Amino acid sequence: MKPMARLGVGIGWRPEIAEAVERLPGLDWVEVVAENLCPGHLPESLLRLRERGVTVVPHGVSLGLGGADRPDPRRLADLGERAVALGAPLVTEHIAFVRSSSPALEAGHLLPVPRTRDALDVLCENVRIAQDALPVPLALENIAALVNWPGEELTEGRFLAELVERTGVRLLIDVANLHTNRVNRGENPLAVLDALPPEALAYVHVAGGMERDGVWHDTHAHPVPPQVLDLLGELRARVDPPGVLLERDDDFPPEPELAAELATIGAVLASAPPAPPARTADRGTDRGTERPVDAGTGRGAAAVPEAGGARGRVGVAQTALLSALVAGTPVPEGFDRQRVAVQARALVSKRADVVGRIAPELVGFLGPEAYRREFSGYARHRPMTGGYRRDALDFAEHLLVHGLPADPAARRRLGRWWQDRAGSRPRNPLGRLVRWADRLRLGPRSRRAVA
Repeated sequence: MKPMARLGVGIGWRPEIAEAVERLPGLDWVEVVAENLCPGHLPESLLRLRERGVTVVPHGVSLGLGGADRPDPRRLADLGERAVALGAPLVTEHIAFVRSSSPALEAGHLLPVPRTRDALDVLCENVRIAQDALPVPLALENIAALVNWPGEELTEGRFLAELVERTGVRLLIDVANLHTNRVNRGENPLAVLDALPPEALAYVHVAGGMERDGVWHDTHAHPVPPQVLDLLGELRARVDPPGVLLERDDDFPPEPELAAELATIGAVLASAPPAPPARTADRGTDRGTERPVDAGTGRGAAAVPEAGGARGRVGVAQTALLSALVAGTPVPEGFDRQRVAVQARALVSKRADVVGRIAPELVGFLGPEAYRREFSGYARHRPMTGGYRRDALDFAEHLLVHGLPADPAARRRLGRWWQDRAGSRPRNPLGRLVRWADRLRLGPRSRRAVA
């Protein structure tokens, strides 16, 4: 595996802190959520950073490489297009599943894959498909989770190590996620670090969170806690990471606080004991599979064997859990029902947050408190099936069908808002919204007569 180019210390670029990021002293690189970019219309801030020589890495969140389905070629093409537009040295994604295809359900969140041989076989094949489609190397991130899968066969460290051995993929290690899993799943983060092949490390994520009712929430909205910085030091004692990045997604602090957090991360890296030299592969094959390694990419030249029946078994298990989380079906046997309930509530809360950000007019039509209440009621009976923007339109449709908002003027504005965005594809099984668009002046009594 070829040595990873050095990135240095960076920060996650977000539109809300774009100007502050440009002013941060000594900034080496930034990471940007790939799905938030349009390659032909990159934000001016990112263009200015690139002109200064700041590396920009696209970070994907929607591939679902740990899912039972093969990667969507369109999503892969989109991710590759963003890498090319940014001149990125690599792209990153997650070891997670995010959807099921039968029935069609979306989590809107990264969910853990079971650490089983079946799931590893499926993941390895999906990674190979992605590697062959992408124009730059791929690195995968370990995720945080609230629930444990029953019947797991591998530790996280062994799962990651075998993934690297079989595919040559690089790793993005999130030490905040390791801490989260220590609290929520009772896992030993040092054992994970000890099992990692150091030559596979692409870079490291550091982020903040908070504990509530015995559960650690990986919020990316709080300062980085000492426990996470300690894990960064432990990782640094084992390997010299090519890059470290601070993630912050909400409740952005003043610019001096961001700069101070970056300085603290740099100090931890400088003060940790020197890491031993990274070991290199001792033979010209991917360890564990005897596939010849491509000298240019470090990947196995032969395809990962077809997963066969593993896809079906993994798909059934993942769909059962996802359905329990987003559609209220029974919790599969072996799962902690309380933890599944906590995760289900967290998914609804995240849906409300994201829909409120991409369609703030909906919050304005209802008011913040009523928006949260109505969205929670809607989401309990309407799993997401087409992404957050479709979810926003479906929620607006739900409000109109149920005569909301109560204020007629706000209801008319919502109707116009929905009609402008839904275009010629209204999604109302009763066909009522076509009549709604022409009858926005009617009051509740007249609407009932029309329906």
